[in-house]
Amino acid sequence: MNNEALQKKLIDLLKLADEAGIDITKELDQLENKVQETSKIDSAWNRVELARHPERPYSLDYINRIFDDFTELHGDRYFGDDPAIVGGLAFLDGRPVTIIANQKGRTLTERVHRNAGMANPEGYRKALRLAKEAEKFRRPIITFVDTVGAFPGLGAEERGIGESIARNLRDFSHLKTPIVCIIIGEGGSGGALGICVGDKVYMLENAIYSVISPEGCASILLRDSGRAKDAAAMLRISSDDLMAFNVINGVIAEPPGGAHMDPAASAASIREILIKDIADLKRHSPEVLVRYRNQKIRTIGHWHES
Repeated sequence: MNNEALQKKLIDLLKLADEAGIDITKELDQLENKVQETSKIDSAWNRVELARHPERPYSLDYINRIFDDFTELHGDRYFGDDPAIVGGLAFLDGRPVTIIANQKGRTLTERVHRNAGMANPEGYRKALRLAKEAEKFRRPIITFVDTVGAFPGLGAEERGIGESIARNLRDFSHLKTPIVCIIIGEGGSGGALGICVGDKVYMLENAIYSVISPEGCASILLRDSGRAKDAAAMLRISSDDLMAFNVINGVIAEPPGGAHMDPAASAASIREILIKDIADLKRHSPEVLVRYRNQKIRTIGHWHES
């Protein structure tokens, strides 16, 4: 039963009880709880659908709107290049920056070429190479996260996908240069974490960030892949949830209907935050940045029971 049907049933029940003079407080409480539960499920799944919308702006769409003179760099200097992660140099309001981003691909051909944004080990090693270069020249690092996860193929496992992500987590946490991360669509598991360690982490309003996809959670924990909507609500993957848990630093508002309704406005909102935060972070010494970045990371997951 959907939320609209429950609301109608509640109204009918109220009328019936009023006419008969019956106390239905207990039944009303049960129905209201069911309405709230259904509303949460619908809201969570709506965020998932918007995060995956086929017309939603991808990383390169934002890069082209926000930065000047983007020059892409390729290769990890070990194995090869990974088109699932793009990176390079650009200017933000006249300031040189390094950009690292997942790129899913718009057309079928491009999605195949970029593996739908699911990076292999060489993608994460390319990201780390660019990050180390940025640290050497004191350039701020900006990452755009949009992936369902790292690629789980045999080749990726043979070339050390787990090790490459773990190395990024360790080394990004100690880079002596400002890092700002923006989750623009899907932030999936370790695949997202590999380029999402920073001084400031933001989510677009309708982005999602989770240890596992709703479908994967439903299959493993609920034993029913058809209950992905329920899993989405259970996982608490929305920007509001992550903000409440202090996992992220802020939520970037989207135009009504989602970022794809007005990509230019979404890009302008991101640009404004990046300019402000990078100017602020550059005022701190590298040692201070690293200390506070690590303190922030270590507090994630802590809670206190009353």
